[in-house]
Amino acid sequence: MLAGLGDWLARHRRMIAAVQWIVVAIYLALLIVPTLLPMPDRSARIWTNVTLAAQFVFWGLWWPFVLLSVALVGRLWCGVLCPEGALSEAVSTRSRGYAIPTWIRWKGWPVVAFSLTTIYGQMVSVYQYPRAALVVLGGSTLAAVSVAFFYGRNKRVWCRYLCPVSRVFAVLAKLAPLHYQVDARSWQSWQKPRGSTQARINCAPLVAIGNMRGNAACHMCGRCSGFRGAVTLARRSPNHEIVHVAGNETSAVDTLVILFGLLGLAAAAFHWGSSSIYIDVKLTVASWLIEHGQTWPLQAVAPWWILTNYPNQSDVMTLLDGAVLIAYLMVFAALTGVVIGGCIAAAARLLGPWSPARFHHLVQSLIPLAGCGVFLGLSMTTVTLLNQNGILLSFVGGLRATLLAGAAFWSLWLGWRIAGVHGRSIARLAAMLPLAAAVGTGAAIWTSLFWRF
Repeated sequence: MLAGLGDWLARHRRMIAAVQWIVVAIYLALLIVPTLLPMPDRSARIWTNVTLAAQFVFWGLWWPFVLLSVALVGRLWCGVLCPEGALSEAVSTRSRGYAIPTWIRWKGWPVVAFSLTTIYGQMVSVYQYPRAALVVLGGSTLAAVSVAFFYGRNKRVWCRYLCPVSRVFAVLAKLAPLHYQVDARSWQSWQKPRGSTQARINCAPLVAIGNMRGNAACHMCGRCSGFRGAVTLARRSPNHEIVHVAGNETSAVDTLVILFGLLGLAAAAFHWGSSSIYIDVKLTVASWLIEHGQTWPLQAVAPWWILTNYPNQSDVMTLLDGAVLIAYLMVFAALTGVVIGGCIAAAARLLGPWSPARFHHLVQSLIPLAGCGVFLGLSMTTVTLLNQNGILLSFVGGLRATLLAGAAFWSLWLGWRIAGVHGRSIARLAAMLPLAAAVGTGAAIWTSLFWRF
């Protein structure tokens, strides 16, 4: 049945293209229409106000469940539904066709792009204001289209090398129980039948299909299904790629995304708005500035596209607010990454002589916890908007606790399995202590977001 579904996707490219353009239209409407309307007043509701409805669909439903879908069915969103990917591939058909330069191929771009987008999004309050969403997401889409116009032909160069969430999706897709399985022997032994026109497959995200062993880079678009009799949509254990594949494809980029990105910076982005530390630091710096006669940072503001500036909504960030915000996000991410990374490093060392590959492999055990935390963080907007509109979800607290506990135990189980790949008996048991500390620290960070302690 799954193989048939994969083949169906390969045969119905026109239908998929039509769906993609429908999603593009919805995406553009959600981005643009609210910017043309006045901000909603206090009596507005999501079912009576277009701006609030768009905010709920975009931030309350769209993004949280896109993230969830990646962990459940791989990067199907990227290959079949993503408006940015569809636009960039469409423009790429008329590309100048320049060779992809070395600077674009730099592996660190997804980490830099994710970090800058996350920080900038908090500076302009991207979840709250339509114009901020248009600048952040619309700017990303414009950049994707521009890259497609110049580089590659019929490819998704932006998606492969530059997209801010590409590496996040690549990490989470490793959990998906569905994947396109490649039979290397069939791939190598295949010979083109006489008269056949099926000689090549255009893999838009530039994946070397014959060498593909995991889900991270695959966009699950289905166009290669059945090719050479070697590619098949199939089931697998959600643990398989992390335990058995990731160790041979270790990546410092994935480690940075997990430790400093998802567990660090993303968590900080959800924490700072209600953080007493943020407020205390801001008050301390403000007092020092006043004592030294430097009050302008407390009064100076910037345009709304640099720092949040909506006087009519009583929501204005001063330069001091912005500076402390950026510092808070960066320090939070750095400390989280160092502490959790230090625990993982200790576990790696207990399993034998120091090995960067073993360290990177063990970090992958934290993917369930990191992904669950970000999903719950994004769903805070869903719950908040529903509560503001009189829809109270009494089960949310218990559901959050259950999901976080389940993700933490899943990470521990993955850690145990990975430790078994690299060590045995006593060393394996010893490594579980710092691994448990790493998981506990990550869980505590997300738990403190929902239950203050």
